[in-house]
Amino acid sequence: MTTAELPHHAEELIRGRRATRAFLPRPVPEETLRAVFTLAGAAPSNSNTQPWHVEVVSGAARDRLSENLRAAHASKRMSLDFPYRDDMYSGPYEQRRRSAGAAMYGALGIGREDHAEREAFNAESLDFYGAPHVALLFMPPNAEERMAADVGMYGQTLLLAMTAYGIASCPQGLLSFYADTIRESLGVTDRKILFGVSFGYADTSAPVNGITVPRAPLHETTRFHA
Repeated sequence: MTTAELPHHAEELIRGRRATRAFLPRPVPEETLRAVFTLAGAAPSNSNTQPWHVEVVSGAARDRLSENLRAAHASKRMSLDFPYRDDMYSGPYEQRRRSAGAAMYGALGIGREDHAEREAFNAESLDFYGAPHVALLFMPPNAEERMAADVGMYGQTLLLAMTAYGIASCPQGLLSFYADTIRESLGVTDRKILFGVSFGYADTSAPVNGITVPRAPLHETTRFHA
């Protein structure tokens, strides 16, 4: 690969990554798993602190975790390490969020007012959309919001590493709404969870995997000063 080719490959890699919400049951080989997570460890962090702790869950442990999450969801046993409010998004951010939701539910054939079907799909996400693996991204017990920037950079590096290896993924903030359930299931005692990533091989026949969501034009998000 020449230096001149790098921008093209970067475009393919970054724009080729998308959230996948239907997976094949075929697991990722262990050798590939280790290569991907080793590569993700090259992510930047403040003063090289690398404050991420990752639990990769597969097989029977994955199935037990899904069962426990569904049970917690059914009994409304939510537990968050970091607060969340729907009204934190307003203006253009809320509009982008609504557009993405409309595209996803439209591909699924679920109407805006069909609350039962929407709830069923949310419950399905706690089975990791059928993905054979899920990675849970934790931070140290004393972690605050600023440290989340480091874990966010790790998360994006992980997603791109997966894409490079032909692995589909879906970052899921909803998983962090059941922090205590996840800790109990995995025997984690003192770490805070930020989000999870379901991953595996995409079911390319699923309509939900064919949606595209627009990105804001450069002038809406970026200013150049000279």
